[in-house]
Amino acid sequence: MLFYLTLIFACQLAGELLKVSLGLPVPGPVIGMVLLLAGLLVKGRIPDALAQVGDTLLANLSLLFVPAGVGVMLHITLIGEQALAIGAALIGSTLVTIAVTALIMRALAKPGHSDGER
Repeated sequence: MLFYLTLIFACQLAGELLKVSLGLPVPGPVIGMVLLLAGLLVKGRIPDALAQVGDTLLANLSLLFVPAGVGVMLHITLIGEQALAIGAALIGSTLVTIAVTALIMRALAKPGHSDGER
């Protein structure tokens, strides 16, 4: 398990290095996830130990939000000052996400199948 946890962190580090060295506008961890996905696609399967490490990380994901929550509380006055802009961004991005999801679902749906057919 230690090997696969190290592999996950190494992919994140590689993503950060690529972001900084190439000046990419994408977060390093996202680039690291793409690198990990590419490696898994080449391998053709997910090793059981890697799946177990991923499941363990997901089971404890709430602990990873504690630092973010502390950061939010440190800037609560700024958030209050920008509440209208934040609210508009949240509502707008939610509506765009719903619309894009609907368009993708429509594009990927099999022709000739309705919701009631299986």
